[in-house]
Amino acid sequence: MSTPYYTLVLLLLLLLIVLISPSSSSLHPTDLNALLSIKNTLTEVSPTKPFFSTWNLTAPDPCSSFSGVTCFLSRVSILSLGTPSLPLAGTLPAESISQLTELTQLILSPGIVTGPIPPQLARLTKLRVISLPSNRFTGTIPSFSSLIKLHTLDLSHNQLAGSLPPSLTELPQLKVLILASNTLTGTLPRTINSPLLHLDLKNNQFTGPLPIALPSSLRYLSFSQNLMWGPLTNGLEALSELVFLDLSMNHFSGPIPAQLFSFPALSNIFLQRNNLSGELGLGPRSGFGPKPGSIVDLSHNALGGELSTVLEGVESLFLNNNRFVGSVPEVYIKSVCRGSTRTLYLQHNYLTGIPIRDGTVVPDTASLCLSYNCMVPPPTVMMTCPASAGGVSARPEAQCSVFNHQRRLIGLE
Repeated sequence: MSTPYYTLVLLLLLLLIVLISPSSSSLHPTDLNALLSIKNTLTEVSPTKPFFSTWNLTAPDPCSSFSGVTCFLSRVSILSLGTPSLPLAGTLPAESISQLTELTQLILSPGIVTGPIPPQLARLTKLRVISLPSNRFTGTIPSFSSLIKLHTLDLSHNQLAGSLPPSLTELPQLKVLILASNTLTGTLPRTINSPLLHLDLKNNQFTGPLPIALPSSLRYLSFSQNLMWGPLTNGLEALSELVFLDLSMNHFSGPIPAQLFSFPALSNIFLQRNNLSGELGLGPRSGFGPKPGSIVDLSHNALGGELSTVLEGVESLFLNNNRFVGSVPEVYIKSVCRGSTRTLYLQHNYLTGIPIRDGTVVPDTASLCLSYNCMVPPPTVMMTCPASAGGVSARPEAQCSVFNHQRRLIGLE
């Protein structure tokens, strides 16, 4: 090839680099006007540290000088408003933001921004991230059915009300949905079809049962602190990729699916303060096994029967305030003594024995609580119990007798 040809190719490459460089050209007038409107509508909570100090009209290139603004081909592609140390107040100007038609990410740091979430965001069909947590947004969640590229939606810790729009759980690319700590109501959709990895709806007022079909891709699932009810047997069995599960502080009832304890990655299970019943670990032997940092909290339910060894090696295990009977399996005590289990709470059950030999030493780093059971005589091992366990070491004999009599009447013994 000739030298002029190489020269032409080089010039074209340089021109392309100049065109795609975020700092190479001035901001599109439509986007500039939108940003100025946003600046006039939002205010800094701390005037001594103004976030908008760099939003200078005289700046030759806002794309490179405006804090929180990233551009592509002279259009705003990412808008990140405020910082954790520079929170904002005011409202989001709906029409102005809707002019940023090339926007892919809208991020608002925690602050005191009020008003509704602009439904006009649905016009920005290139959005992949909407993150507006820990502000004071009110009203309902808009329908974002047109945002087929949306990957992350975080509207947590606001004052949003109403129901969950069905269209949200149908978005084809949605991976992260966080709506925790609002006042959302109603029931959840029967099926959730978005390919979610992270679903957090805790601390709302949702009612009704679990969806019958949850995405098998889920790694993190929390419906904690709602008003939900029904069995756990629907919807959870297929979630073999779960790492974190929190359904605590609801009204779920019935047995815990045995499959949960065989999920290979699941290391955190929070099911406390429900109405769960039945025995643990029925079915195939689980592979839950020792997992560093693992936490299983099944406390404050109506679980019963003899303790199975299905949760051997869990680092923090809370089985207190249930109806377990019989002797504590020796593997749990060995796990505490060798340091694999750091917390083992078994108080407020109906356990009758524990295989602790004289001279058994519990590590100083471990917390073992066995108080208020039916062990006669009470265990002599040094225990570390929470204040909520009370100061009584053993359950009154009359309570133990009545409980065992009731078990015999219903054929459990």
